[in-house]
Amino acid sequence: MSTPASAPALSRRTGRPRTALAAVLVTGALIATACSPADDDGPPLPGAVGHEREVSFHGGGFTVPGTFTAPAHTGDEAVPGVLVISGSGPTDRDGNSQTRPEADTNLNLARVLSGAGAASLRYDKFGSGDPADMDEAELEALEEPVDPLVYDQQMAAAYEELLAQPEVDPERTVILGHSEGALFALRAHEVLDAEPALVLAAPPGTRMLDLIDRQLTEQVRTGEARGAVGTAGAVQMLSDTRAARAAIRGGRELPPGDATGLFSPENEDYLAWIDSFDPVELASELPSRTPVLVLWGEEDAQVNGEEVDRLMTGLSDAERVDLPGVDHVLREYDDSPGAAAPDADRPFSSEVAPVVEEFLDGL
Repeated sequence: MSTPASAPALSRRTGRPRTALAAVLVTGALIATACSPADDDGPPLPGAVGHEREVSFHGGGFTVPGTFTAPAHTGDEAVPGVLVISGSGPTDRDGNSQTRPEADTNLNLARVLSGAGAASLRYDKFGSGDPADMDEAELEALEEPVDPLVYDQQMAAAYEELLAQPEVDPERTVILGHSEGALFALRAHEVLDAEPALVLAAPPGTRMLDLIDRQLTEQVRTGEARGAVGTAGAVQMLSDTRAARAAIRGGRELPPGDATGLFSPENEDYLAWIDSFDPVELASELPSRTPVLVLWGEEDAQVNGEEVDRLMTGLSDAERVDLPGVDHVLREYDDSPGAAAPDADRPFSSEVAPVVEEFLDGL
């Protein structure tokens, strides 16, 4: 079992734990994708459509909806099966959230996998789907304290649902985690009692509160330089961030009056839980000979190269592929004047598909 770097006792005050967290992890992306003229036809889509069907299963006490995608041409031969885990915050099965509604990261990855001859399952993790489609139990639970372990339980249930699909070869399975989802992928062998291969896309390489501190510092300093944030306000936000980090890690109550709006009793327990996992420690504890592919875009505004370098110190046999000109959601990024900025107007990286296909061929 992995030992969390600093495992606090959960106080059961989480409420809807990840809404505020999502804001800080995508703010940099929002700066990069503000607005620009859109191409009515849109960029080319990656991979292949495949055959999709809606599925649902029970996990963590709730009904979880998802989408299973099989390659267009499977014949009678079973194919590799990939479970796709979303990034931070209420991010749905397609990889979209309120703050980045057209990222389509998971949807694009499902197309890539289908084109590479693999099946995939992606799902709406707790609190991320359309409220109109949620069952009554989930709607009620969103108003009450939630145990962060529900996300582990839903991942385990989703993996079982993947294995239950007749097209899937149970001897060739993969967990593909994007962003924070990579932390769940790194823990999959414990949570699932299985040893799947891993694809870590835009993975964090430091503990979560350190990552948030670095992201927020960069964003606040950028805002200060542009005149959007005053000096006093910048100092207050960064001071509050460090005070909150110290309180959470020390198991103390959060200081009042957080100027960032990110640290509250509603997300305190989730932050404490996810921060307790050091990605390098998780990586070093993987079962021997676990195939691992690390994908990172060189224009990623959320996870930087130094953090991925750190993660790789725990992944002695992993393959790492750095994608030039690619951002956090694996879309092409160009900051020159007049370049397309919204997610929907920028192509998914064409370099992802051949790398993923080669990795799957080696399983």
